[in-house]
Amino acid sequence: MSKRTPTLIGLPWDSNSSYLRGAAAAPPLIRQALFSPASNSWTESLIDISLPGNLSDAGDLTLPENDDALLLIEDGISRLARDRGLPLALGGDHAVTYPVLRALEPLHPRLNLLHIDAHPDLYAEFDGKRFSHACPFARILEEKLIDRLVQVGIRGMNGHQKTQAERFGVETIDMRSWAAGIRPRLEGPLYISIDLDGLDPAFAPGVSHREPGGLSVREVITLIQSLPGPIVGADIVEYNPTQDVSGLTAWVAAKLAKEVIARMLETNPQG
Repeated sequence: MSKRTPTLIGLPWDSNSSYLRGAAAAPPLIRQALFSPASNSWTESLIDISLPGNLSDAGDLTLPENDDALLLIEDGISRLARDRGLPLALGGDHAVTYPVLRALEPLHPRLNLLHIDAHPDLYAEFDGKRFSHACPFARILEEKLIDRLVQVGIRGMNGHQKTQAERFGVETIDMRSWAAGIRPRLEGPLYISIDLDGLDPAFAPGVSHREPGGLSVREVITLIQSLPGPIVGADIVEYNPTQDVSGLTAWVAAKLAKEVIARMLETNPQG
């Protein structure tokens, strides 16, 4: 059986962002940091992602500034996955996760999802929009696109989203629980969704919704490196370059991408 290859795909879309836009500009800047000669192509587990077969790049999708983008994202991810790619989507805002999961569900009907974020993104709707970046996991759970949702790093929950989490059976490890030593117990097949505001803004200031008291870069890397497989897809979203400081958050996103790629390779040796 041919090897499944981690594949970058840019989803430059933030039309349904609340408060601030800017995340649509993120994919090329994350790539620039990932392939910068200031670093090297080796992961912490000593995998060289520059070797043939270890990483592909499908480029960026061309997306309109309306909800037609959702179908185009779904189609783009479907084609990538059918070609034996393991999608690593570079957002864009968190609204992109919903169409990505719509594309993957037919191939992985028993999918588990690890969601790293400051916010649950479980609103039934936000500002009158059902496809807001505050709503993707409500849509994903309503359509039963995954079997299990585990959220880590949460510290921006409100009453409505707590009710939604209880309704859908979401497993929430908020920052108080994380600080008390609670860690997720996961199994594959697994999808990883990383909202960069899950990290403390001291580590990732380039986000639209800064929420102090979050995860460190080291904690997120350690969590990624511990994950079981197979890891069949991932996204890194909500990098807003207009809010960044010296490109720091692009480097954080690239570092996380490199470690996700490594874990995909380690957990999908033959697809």
